[in-house]
Amino acid sequence: MTNDNYIQWRMNPFKQQGVYEKMAAHFELHLIREVLAFQQTHATYTKTPLHTLDALAATLGVASIYAKDESKRFGLNAFKVLGGIYAIAKYIANRLNMPFENLSFEQLRTPEVKKQLGTLTFISATDGNHGRGVAWAARELGHESIIYMPKGSSQQRLEAIRAEGADASIREVNYDECVRECAKLADEHGYIVVQDTAWPGYQEIPLWIMQGYASIAYEITEQLAQVEAERPTHIFLQAGVGSFAASIAAYFSQLYQDNPPVIVVAEAVEAACYYKSFTSETGEIHIVDGDMPTIMAGLACGEPNTDAYEILRHYATATFACTNEIAATGMRQYANPVGTDAKIISGESGAVTLGLVVYLQRFADKEIREQLNLNEQSRVLVISTEGDTDEAQYDNVTVLGHYPLEV
Repeated sequence: MTNDNYIQWRMNPFKQQGVYEKMAAHFELHLIREVLAFQQTHATYTKTPLHTLDALAATLGVASIYAKDESKRFGLNAFKVLGGIYAIAKYIANRLNMPFENLSFEQLRTPEVKKQLGTLTFISATDGNHGRGVAWAARELGHESIIYMPKGSSQQRLEAIRAEGADASIREVNYDECVRECAKLADEHGYIVVQDTAWPGYQEIPLWIMQGYASIAYEITEQLAQVEAERPTHIFLQAGVGSFAASIAAYFSQLYQDNPPVIVVAEAVEAACYYKSFTSETGEIHIVDGDMPTIMAGLACGEPNTDAYEILRHYATATFACTNEIAATGMRQYANPVGTDAKIISGESGAVTLGLVVYLQRFADKEIREQLNLNEQSRVLVISTEGDTDEAQYDNVTVLGHYPLEV
């Protein structure tokens, strides 16, 4: 293991061969197909694009790069709504003892359902994208939401959440403290916490959120099949609390049990709880506390989802703690495509994985690529999880060149 000015990395010494049955069973093909079937009942559902960046792949010396663009999701500029819409719907269905199979979005909006439930209040902490998705889903189903954001959050992201009808505010604490504040308010007032991080006694809704995220992976397998593309050998996934990364990792690892892909986790160095946990002798969760001054707002989370951590502890091959420069590299690469590759507008948290791939192939030690088996036969999958959710920051990076690599 070697570290430099832009990355710290660690192979996962706790990875286990085979399927992690305790959690992987929740991400089997038929279950995620049911999740996606519900999401598709909303009138504005569309499948987000999966681009093949062939020119960039040739430049970087890999066989192919697949890039999923989640900025197109439900008009919300990020993927997070997939978790919120499914979790809230699942909660309502369970509360009313409605079978979820073949359930539609419109059925949950009927006057009969509203009469039985009244008006519910869903509460969540967010760095931006998750809260907007929760607020949107709650409003679409005729309910209310309260959203807390950590200090330093983007004003644009706050206003976007308020535009979805939420009572939203920026608190003077970090993300993890916001989560605790929301949980306390929920206990006091009977609100429903919709959070993608789990802790003892709060695991059901986070699991539903993760299953909602996994529909991205289902879409990807369909899109690869449509163009008869070979399955990915390497999947780079960004992690904050780890729910997104774990859901995609669990889905693909159990789908391709005979030859699972290499799973690489990318974090912000200021909030690198997975890197620090994998670096420990025992593999126990390491919590990162305090301020997290990273441009990767969606990854500024220092306490892993406990269930997501167990999934990634079993499936992840390596973890990388990345500086702002890695994310900025990815943003600029997406914005300035090679040859005829598609241009993708990708925000700070969305672009860090492509930035890491570019850095590893162009500037990092050969040892890292060898340990990851990243070479000219590799088929790499990255998921741009957000668009320009903070337009000023996006312009600072892609137009003004902030956070340049000095190599």
